[in-house]
Amino acid sequence: MIIDENFLNLIAYKNSLNEEQFKILALSENSNWQEEALNKEVSKNDANLLMLLKGSLSHKAQEQIIKNYHMVLEFNNIKPKVIYEIPKYEIPKEQVAPTPEPKEEEEFIKIYCDGACSGNPGNAGSGLAIYSNKKNPVLLYGAFEEEGTNNIAELNALHQALIIAKQTSSDNIISIFSDSKYAIDCITTWAYSWKKNGWSKKGGEIKNLELIKESHNLFLQLKDKIEINHVKGHAGVEGNELADRMAVYAIKTKNKNFEFYSYNKIEEVLGMKSY
Repeated sequence: MIIDENFLNLIAYKNSLNEEQFKILALSENSNWQEEALNKEVSKNDANLLMLLKGSLSHKAQEQIIKNYHMVLEFNNIKPKVIYEIPKYEIPKEQVAPTPEPKEEEEFIKIYCDGACSGNPGNAGSGLAIYSNKKNPVLLYGAFEEEGTNNIAELNALHQALIIAKQTSSDNIISIFSDSKYAIDCITTWAYSWKKNGWSKKGGEIKNLELIKESHNLFLQLKDKIEINHVKGHAGVEGNELADRMAVYAIKTKNKNFEFYSYNKIEEVLGMKSY
């Protein structure tokens, strides 16, 4: 995309950019940066990152945003043209007295997933909200199906959460939250007996069988590094509410592939349409 004045106004904070935004745009930090930036060409991925980095952010916050950004690209099998890294700032030794180095904060990953359907059957979509500690979550939407159901949408969302967990490196247990007892039970409980019986059950067909098989296999691979929890839907739990809005947005946009959703404030996302 070509940078215009509207985009500069969107990414600027108090009529300026921060260090990492200047670096991405290859700009010098001077009073004429706006003129220098106009008509520059940037990729869609870099445009997303520029919006994410908007504001007067601490070094730690910029580092986390870039880390989350690369996680989203990896999840979507997108290879960035440039890998952005923030060099660690070191205070010159002569300026400080020797003190014990603070321990790095442990990282805890939480993935909320949800499905939505307009009619049952009808247009269906899935959404996710991925938290790293208490940082602003990464939001994803996709898995649109024209003749879907609530159950398919919930299974698709949980399946994608398992894929993300598999791709995520963490020393701690990754927590996955779904408001669908059906999706959780299919993958973590009922699948064992269905598999034992040759993927069949008394009383008829197992609906959504291939998706259940794939998800159950992922669960078996990951069960030592994840926990899957049920959360009450539409009960004010932020992560669940955000995943719900993304699922509805997937239906609106008809996105079959999962994509990253850019936002400025969580409140704006929570104000989006819900079923």
